[in-house]
Amino acid sequence: MASSTRHGRQGQEEDEEKEELEHHVTSPLLVSPGAHELPGPEEEENSTIEQVTLTVPVGDDPDTPVLTFRMWVLGTASCCVLSFLNQFFWYRKEPLTITAISAQIAVVPLGRLMATVLPERAFFRDQRWEFTLNPGPFNVKEHVLITIFANAGAGTVYAIHVVTAIRVFYGKNLSFFISLLVVLTTQVLGFGWAGIFRRYLVEPATMWWPSNLVQVSLFRALHEKEARPKGGFTRNQFFMMAFTSSFVYYILPGYLFQMLTSLSWICWVFPYSVLAQQLGSGLHGLGIGAISLDWASISSYLGSPLASPWFATANVAAGFFIVMYIITPISYWFNFYKAQTFPIFSAGLFTSAGQKYNISTIVDSHFHFDTEAYEKNGPLYLSTCFSVSYGTPGLNIITEYIIGYLYPGWPVANMCFKVYGYISMKQALAFLQDFKLGHYMKIPPRTMFIAQVIGTLVAAFVYLGTAWWLMDTIPNICNSELLSADSPWTCPSDHVFYDASVIWGLIGTRKIFGDLGIYSAVNWFFLGGAIAPLVVWSAHKVFPGQKWILLINMPVMIASTYQMPPATAVNYSAWILVGFLSGYMVYRYRRDWWERHNYLLSGALDAGLAFMAVLIYLCLGLENINLKWWGNDLDGCPLASCPTAKDIVVKGCPVYH
Repeated sequence: MASSTRHGRQGQEEDEEKEELEHHVTSPLLVSPGAHELPGPEEEENSTIEQVTLTVPVGDDPDTPVLTFRMWVLGTASCCVLSFLNQFFWYRKEPLTITAISAQIAVVPLGRLMATVLPERAFFRDQRWEFTLNPGPFNVKEHVLITIFANAGAGTVYAIHVVTAIRVFYGKNLSFFISLLVVLTTQVLGFGWAGIFRRYLVEPATMWWPSNLVQVSLFRALHEKEARPKGGFTRNQFFMMAFTSSFVYYILPGYLFQMLTSLSWICWVFPYSVLAQQLGSGLHGLGIGAISLDWASISSYLGSPLASPWFATANVAAGFFIVMYIITPISYWFNFYKAQTFPIFSAGLFTSAGQKYNISTIVDSHFHFDTEAYEKNGPLYLSTCFSVSYGTPGLNIITEYIIGYLYPGWPVANMCFKVYGYISMKQALAFLQDFKLGHYMKIPPRTMFIAQVIGTLVAAFVYLGTAWWLMDTIPNICNSELLSADSPWTCPSDHVFYDASVIWGLIGTRKIFGDLGIYSAVNWFFLGGAIAPLVVWSAHKVFPGQKWILLINMPVMIASTYQMPPATAVNYSAWILVGFLSGYMVYRYRRDWWERHNYLLSGALDAGLAFMAVLIYLCLGLENINLKWWGNDLDGCPLASCPTAKDIVVKGCPVYH
């Protein structure tokens, strides 16, 4: 009897392992693991990373319904709404990214309402396609899948930059169908890479994704029942308090007192000094002493600093300090490449006289580079910080660098090559991040993949449709010269993308950074980037007892300022300060508070800001109701963008003789 029982259990376990393998998505280029190679529960759920063990739940109920009617309805709706809002705000002066956390919160009452009012009747009973509109209480797994849908609409669609550059900046016609093909193909290209690297970047417990812990913490607060600690708050109560505070507070930097975005107090002390304003401006200078009390400014380009582990924040801080406070000032005040003729920080393109370069004059009727016109107008110049930022190449710069050498004079080809070469990796990382979230929350991989694919396709249509509508309905969108001074539709990121297409595509790499160009010395940064990791490795070998050397991450440090411009000094300095307070001070000295509240606070700040920003626009922005007073003068440093070279005349700036 005992023997038959053991054989029965063994057979049952083998059947379960076989079923698990059938639903276990593996890389198509690698051999599927045998049943004996499947990780056990301990290996899957336990992590050596302390932040993960403090946040991620263990245990699972495999019978929890996932692909429910509620999930499809709320997931698709969340994806559409976030896609629309993020593209809508992306063209604005301070681009606001509404994260999936907003949808993660908003769908909870809707999901519970649907669980209450929808009928429980089963359709196609006892058949393969049997389903019900209401399988029971709204559960955390369907909530996770709704959030995965929302994640598809929570970022940006990089190919929209190509559409905007061609239609708005170059003024050329482009059909919606061709635009849609470019958007769809670039968005789905990352799935292949994600499938290949999933085994290495998702399944190992040591591979952790810090930003996912914000959402995991919020899921637990919204679904787990918790007794209120004596003298404190439950996690749900804390989240609601922080959310409400963030929502109410954002009316100040978002409308009433916009200077809170960058309090550049040095400019106030020295209102007539170009040097002081170059040093102190948080938006147009080096940002020394500039303070931001606006969460949108703090998290707009680098994400939430509360989700960044301290070693990563420290590497970004080191890279930012080296570029912004060593290389840029030396290059500017030693007047490398006529640096003092142009602003110290700008994404603009300039003539040798410090004026804005008229790009349309060097584009012929066939949308190609006009060599004779370029020789007549003279070479193109960049601001100091802009040129230095190209010395910290990421994948997007490498792609346009290569195609700019191989195919100069064709800006559209350059932009497309850049988008296809860069976004496939970026999308793959986004898909892998979602897979890790599903891994943390015990969602079947195949179910995750279905939600990702459909969410990505839906988001592509909504993003392009929104961008197309805005380009057709807003006069002079992205044209800062024709827009009013208080217009929000300045498109900072699209300006940078367009400038890059001119530099690398229209004029070409060789005429800017090659042997025929002014900035050829920037190529030495490639050698520095190749040597830098070897220096860290050698230092570790020489000083093996210094464990902090292992925390130096040269790829992160070197690429830390790749967002500048359009990101500004105050975006970085404020992000680093908050990251230090959270990731080092609170994590080290108030570990219990950090464990319970850090990631919840991050989610609450994001969500409160997003809801108020949308409310401000719907109530005031649509009616073009603006509040004009000195507190809404962003930065307050009008001289920060002035040149300091002799005899250079720029409107609104003093002339040096």
